[in-house]
Amino acid sequence: MFRLDGRIVLVTGGSRGIGRACCEAFGEQGATVVVNYVKNGETARAVADAIVAKGGKADVEGFDVADSSAVNAGVDALVKRHGKIDVLIANAGIVKDSLLWRLKDAEFEDLWATNVRGAIACARAASKSMMRGRWGRMVFVSSVVGEMGNAGQTAYAATKAALIGAARSIAREYASRNVTSNVVAPGFIDTDMTVAFTAEQREEMLQGVPLARTGSAAEVAAACLYLASDEAAYVTGHVLRVNGGMHM
Repeated sequence: MFRLDGRIVLVTGGSRGIGRACCEAFGEQGATVVVNYVKNGETARAVADAIVAKGGKADVEGFDVADSSAVNAGVDALVKRHGKIDVLIANAGIVKDSLLWRLKDAEFEDLWATNVRGAIACARAASKSMMRGRWGRMVFVSSVVGEMGNAGQTAYAATKAALIGAARSIAREYASRNVTSNVVAPGFIDTDMTVAFTAEQREEMLQGVPLARTGSAAEVAAACLYLASDEAAYVTGHVLRVNGGMHM
């Protein structure tokens, strides 16, 4: 189940964390994975090489999702190489925590540019190929914070909540072309972003998780894989929570 042989999958922010786990999972299921990166092309190439070493197919494409022109050029380039895009995993994102009264306009603009405008730009660019092929899957990586909020993360939560509204609107807009649009909302996941937490911070966070543990990037990738598969053809406009019960 969940095979993606012959599918071309673009994973934004694919060189580390949840993005890397998605690249690896899709590669194992037969897809040709395009690993997107912003700065570290060497790491992205290492992810692609690891997929190929296991018998999979992979490519890399560098562009900053916050730059719409770069997104369009990057997507056009990979479509020329591979002929199409079947699946978009809009994973690229940044975090800037700040209490509301300390929040700077520039911080909010940076978050919005990458987390929201970037994801929508990628969806817009990829949708052209999906419409031509009359098949497509868009999966937006949001966050539990986008649904339940969190002190000190007003701006970040706003961007992740915005992704849910965007994904549901896209789901309605593209359903007639057999293109689905869904959201995965991870909770407390072990990634580069959470490794800096102190033991006390981790313990406090886990008190709100009924399963009493952190999640893994591979578990989030599995949710993305399902939503991108033929088996999820009748699922669209949905938010799939991977949060251990942190928000129900």
